[in-house]
Amino acid sequence: MSSGPLPLTLANALLRPAARARRTPDRAFDRLLDAAGRTEGDERFADDFRFLLRCWSDAEHLTPVGWLSARGHVGRHLANRARIRRLLAEHPAIEREPIERPVFVVGLPRTATTLTHSVLSLSADHRCPLLWELLTPDLERPPAEREKAIATARRLVGGINLFAPRFRHIHTLRPEGPEECTFALPHTVMPLSQAVIPGYLPWHEARDFEADYRYLKQVYQVLQYGRPRRRWVLKSPLHLENLDALRAVFPDATIVWTHRDPATAVASFCSLVEHGMAVSTRPVDPEWIGATWLALLARSASRGLAARAAVPRELLVDVPYSWLGTDPAAGAPKLYAAVGARWTEADAARLPAVTARPRGTRVHAYDLARYGLSRADVDAAFADYNALRAEVDRA
Repeated sequence: MSSGPLPLTLANALLRPAARARRTPDRAFDRLLDAAGRTEGDERFADDFRFLLRCWSDAEHLTPVGWLSARGHVGRHLANRARIRRLLAEHPAIEREPIERPVFVVGLPRTATTLTHSVLSLSADHRCPLLWELLTPDLERPPAEREKAIATARRLVGGINLFAPRFRHIHTLRPEGPEECTFALPHTVMPLSQAVIPGYLPWHEARDFEADYRYLKQVYQVLQYGRPRRRWVLKSPLHLENLDALRAVFPDATIVWTHRDPATAVASFCSLVEHGMAVSTRPVDPEWIGATWLALLARSASRGLAARAAVPRELLVDVPYSWLGTDPAAGAPKLYAAVGARWTEADAARLPAVTARPRGTRVHAYDLARYGLSRADVDAAFADYNALRAEVDRA
């Protein structure tokens, strides 16, 4: 890749003096914690994010924009956590809000999880979290405060589109559209899609994620409190590696697992990571992306397969890529029936709007070889998963 779009080059030049704070990550973290509001009894949450920022500060080839992004990521989570805890203290009934029979769309990235989530979002009976809500979860707000929160999401999306103009062709972010739980979960592997952070991965792999999912439930309880109760439809490919923790917190959840050829999914996702990572890291090493994410995604699939055995059959829905990727008009009613939802004429009328390519975007091209990978590499890493996918395709 080149040095990047001109706006990114200028931003890195302007932010270079501020990026010196990277040398003292604990001091930078303390400022973020003070801005969020320190709360007693939540030291573990803060310490975990302090560790993440320390790891991020050591990232190889991190740009000034990358350091700003790291601080923004950590600061947002600290501020949201402080707000959620304050709201729970002020309104204890929030934690009694029932999150009943939620649907979680999971699967390897680039297997139509977003499309599946969007199709399920059509129903008036369903409730999907919107991007702006996930960025700043809160109770119902006055119109002016609501617009301010939406404007924050617009600035985030606008910055991504400005600094990585090709990213929207791969994954379109809409400030007021349904988005994935990744934005609310405290810790995921997504920092590794922005920077080379060797110290973070062993910590992440050893982590018990149940506390993160308890917090995620609190986020949705806040977003539900005082509003009409509808069935939550939630999504993230990153849930696949943590199905055990997810089900411990949401035991009646329906798991919708999307399936696609891993060779295609891995190549597509490596391309997405490359374009997103180029905002924060220069230069980007495609072969590092290939090796790192092949291992991470294969591990995620293996953990998902292990946890799958404990999911009651009536709570597990397998969705082959052909259902929505080939013929959504036929696949969408099957999907709704499988999760026990009503498919209506109104839903069918809105279906073309969510299955069409977003206006102004182009076809996404990608190639495993660019990332130092071959089909044989991917097939070997996903041998067990491919056996399951073959069963799903035959069903």
